[in-house]
Amino acid sequence: MTCEVAGSRFLITGAAMGMGRLYAERAVDEGASVVVLWDVNKKALEHTTRELAASAPSGVVVDGMVVDLAKREAIEKAAARVIAKHGGVDVLINNAGIVRGGVFWEHDNAAHTEATMMVNTVAPMVTTHEFLAGMMGSGRECRIVNIASAAGLISNPKMSVYAASKWALIGWGDSVRLELTREGYGNVKLTTVAPTYISTGMFDGARGPLMTPLMTPEYVVSRVWKAMRAGKPMLMLPWTVHLSKFLKGVLPQRAFDVIADKVFHVYSSMDNFRGR
Repeated sequence: MTCEVAGSRFLITGAAMGMGRLYAERAVDEGASVVVLWDVNKKALEHTTRELAASAPSGVVVDGMVVDLAKREAIEKAAARVIAKHGGVDVLINNAGIVRGGVFWEHDNAAHTEATMMVNTVAPMVTTHEFLAGMMGSGRECRIVNIASAAGLISNPKMSVYAASKWALIGWGDSVRLELTREGYGNVKLTTVAPTYISTGMFDGARGPLMTPLMTPEYVVSRVWKAMRAGKPMLMLPWTVHLSKFLKGVLPQRAFDVIADKVFHVYSSMDNFRGR
């Protein structure tokens, strides 16, 4: 069944700016009953919350909450507030993420590795866990969307920790999708999104591989929205991600490395990375 946006309760992480804000705008415009915005950036969150509330149709509640996704306790407390105020959520978009470029040995264990794994992997797990029981028992069409990355499917130099966080997110999310189906909770569908580089500033300086230009946030959000409503299990963007995954599965590793590096230039795509 298709998930109807109108009347549904949304929670979007990393919602103060960029793609998170675009998801929130769509939810508001299409008549969601509640749109909860989580972000660590208080100033940006307050600005976005005010603007969305001002433009929201009558009856749509926009609720911004400052939440540090690097802290499990903060997630649990914020989730309890959402449940107390709004009764739970019907659509959860785990959008927030951070990236640290550079070779692995240049990463600081706490500031880079732990923070990346917490925000990109553990936070979606904890957030989903807090709301999942309510979704399962609601009888409503519910959705979970995990914004992963093509880096979780295809290895890439200078993003080893980021890639690890997204590999874990993909494996966990797709396993939960299967568990929900096998245990009879078909009303809750999980979509994993694995895009290449998006022109949000997060990957400033990165170069799209051959035949893989940087995608606009608007294009990606439109595709994700359609996949979310339909309950599509996996969305890989653009088509070259499908090709890369296929080639990696059928070619010897050394042959794939040569093609990925010398033909598609995947392995040099982060050489000039600056980030936001």
